Amino acid sequence: MIAYVRGRLEYVEPEEGTAVLEAGGIGYRIYLSGRDLELLPEAGEEVRLYTYLQVREDAFVLYGFFTREDRKLFGQLLGVSGIGPKGALGILSALSSDDLRFAVLADDAKAISKAPGIGLKTAKKLILELRDKLSLEEAFEARLAGEKLRDQAAPSAGLTEAKNEAVEALTALGYSSSEALKAVRQVETADGMDVEDILKAALKFMSF
Repeated sequence: MIAYVRGRLEYVEPEEGTAVLEAGGIGYRIYLSGRDLELLPEAGEEVRLYTYLQVREDAFVLYGFFTREDRKLFGQLLGVSGIGPKGALGILSALSSDDLRFAVLADDAKAISKAPGIGLKTAKKLILELRDKLSLEEAFEARLAGEKLRDQAAPSAGLTEAKNEAVEALTALGYSSSEALKAVRQVETADGMDVEDILKAALKFMSF
């Protein structure tokens, strides 16, 4: 397996969702999510992408990610029945890895179903199959470990991000991460709600 490719960025093909890196005299064509495409440097600069190699009967296809955790998450998405590489990249384009983890843990199928080609039924199946493979502690560790690249280049907005921030605010107030997540999950959210609104509503569910 090719663990990663480090080389000079030759060019990007946005319409194909690919970038070509030259390493050791070889040009590697690598598929990336829309979020990672936006993070690529200028052509001619060096970049390292952690890769997932898909072996098909007619081709060897490389998928690239800026972190090993994102590559692992991509592999977990492929393990969900009905989701292929295109669908997995679509999910990671619509949601940051942090948003996806919290959406799964918060049972937020609506947020996941916003990804192209992912309906509500598939989103619920994804949550069911990934819930036991993720933990809130790991989600926070991943965030704190420095998976900030996507947020800096294309910060996510909307309800899911607000929920994430509300959970973080509750843990900062001294509640356990499991208590915080449980409270936020009980909040009936609506368009226009911000972090403060969700936080106030979640506090009503907290056991003092």
